[in-house]
Amino acid sequence: MSFSGEIKEELAVQYAKARHCNLAELSAIFSMCGEFYEARNGTCALRFRTENFPVARKCFTLMKKTFNIKTDTVIRCNPQKGSFNYMLYGKGEELLAVKHAMVQAVCCKRAYIRGAFLAAGSMSNPNKSYHFEIVCNLKEQAEYLKNMIHSFGLDAKIVIRKNNYIVYLKEGAQIVDVLNVMEAPGALMELENVRIMKEMRNSVNRKVNCETANIKKIVSAAVRQREDIEYIRDTVGFDKLPEGLRTIALARLLYPDAPLKELGTALETPLGKSGVNHRLRKLSEIADRLREHKEA
Repeated sequence: MSFSGEIKEELAVQYAKARHCNLAELSAIFSMCGEFYEARNGTCALRFRTENFPVARKCFTLMKKTFNIKTDTVIRCNPQKGSFNYMLYGKGEELLAVKHAMVQAVCCKRAYIRGAFLAAGSMSNPNKSYHFEIVCNLKEQAEYLKNMIHSFGLDAKIVIRKNNYIVYLKEGAQIVDVLNVMEAPGALMELENVRIMKEMRNSVNRKVNCETANIKKIVSAAVRQREDIEYIRDTVGFDKLPEGLRTIALARLLYPDAPLKELGTALETPLGKSGVNHRLRKLSEIADRLREHKEA
């Protein structure tokens, strides 16, 4: 099952205790993928369609809990896709309360965002990327939902895709927060675990890359130093070098890959890292002068 499916299964069993919250959730569901219309006798009617059984079950239960009206359910199979379509129908003047639901309290906003995600939301696999979105048919719908998410301190944005308006979040921390807003603690913990593992892997990779770069730098410097020392040896020899430079030159040839600190401790009279570096730099300067003299 996809991560989106796991979230919806969890949200599908979350029921608010207050009737106004159930109204807010129903309002979001029918706003996103339902339809209000006028029945033959002039009363208000609505219908809702989904391929997700937990969402259909929750919508049916919300209707029964909130209104004392008859709700019809039709199930159709799609043999080509191997899936089912669930359609709910209901009618009655009471349903105008769903159409005109006022979503103002924090608890109702939570319920509305939950219903919107159940009806038209999706979430990418967090192991690959962080992307949370809810698809809206109308710009007004998207703006309304975006502002509602903003009320929880989250920076939701809107993008147009195939004539639809997509309200989305892309930062892992903000997606964790919106899962908390919708009251999906199981999905929240799973996402947090993935984020922790990702951060640990990234931290390890950064350290490995840093150490690898340092090793390459040390090896590259050692190769240049050895080349300079060999050039001095093969042109003028070590006899004319001061004792300190001659000693470090011989040590570098003896320990070609040793870091500066280890090279200093290998000397008969140990020398600190900065002292070793100073002498090697002097040898490089001598080698450069010899090369320039040869070219001249």
